[in-house]
Amino acid sequence: MNNTCPDSALPTATSHDKHGRYPKATSVEDFKYNLAAVRARMQAACERVGRDPASVRLLPVSKTMDEAHIRLAYAAGCRLFGENKVQEAYNKWEAMADLSEAQWSVIGHLQTNKAKLVARFASEFQALDSLRVAEALDRRLQAEGRELDVFVQVNTSGEASKYGLAPEDTSAFIQALPAFSSLRVRGLMTLALFSAEAQRVRRCFILLRELRHRLQQEAPAGIALDELSMGMSGDFEIAIEEGATVVRVGQAIFGARALPDSYYWPGAGDAAG
Repeated sequence: MNNTCPDSALPTATSHDKHGRYPKATSVEDFKYNLAAVRARMQAACERVGRDPASVRLLPVSKTMDEAHIRLAYAAGCRLFGENKVQEAYNKWEAMADLSEAQWSVIGHLQTNKAKLVARFASEFQALDSLRVAEALDRRLQAEGRELDVFVQVNTSGEASKYGLAPEDTSAFIQALPAFSSLRVRGLMTLALFSAEAQRVRRCFILLRELRHRLQQEAPAGIALDELSMGMSGDFEIAIEEGATVVRVGQAIFGARALPDSYYWPGAGDAAG
């Protein structure tokens, strides 16, 4: 089975031109339609490279979305929600505790002083790139009697504006993680270059896949690197062609965000984490 798209065949363009233009989902029917459309695109991408669609998990990204819209998405079948800001996610978790099957994935940068919140409610953390954060999370998780699935974030675009480890620093970081017994290392995560040039975007995903392959050869016992979280609304099809096992899709499901990314969930205060 071929899990990647060879460099000689690059059929998929990015859809970043739709960024900010997706219509807002305002009903359960809207969400069902959008989810079906995204899953159809995922299936087509899998078929292009001979992958089983069941091997790719869809993570709906609900950042900046209010409670009413998240409840509609839940009614349409969403059960896992991705959030960038820890305090915003925590407040949503508290407000929607009645949604018994809802789980929350923290996919944004984490400051050590917010580790206690992540340890309390998150089902996974996809942006681990600091041993200080790993230590803080491990300590807080042990106090809560919990373990947490984590992904190591890698900066594959080389942009200073993005968080994540440099690819050449990732091996040493992975080697240090067995010291934190409450962290279940599942794989790697990246944010690709935001570009209309599909080949430049694809290179970011290829880099992460090839890095994961090298790291698997030397990973310490107990460190699983089975997962690749990469691809968003504008480029998840390319990510799937290059081996993504998790795609983080927000606007194509919820619609364009009316508020800037600096928006804070009510009561969040300093939610830089």
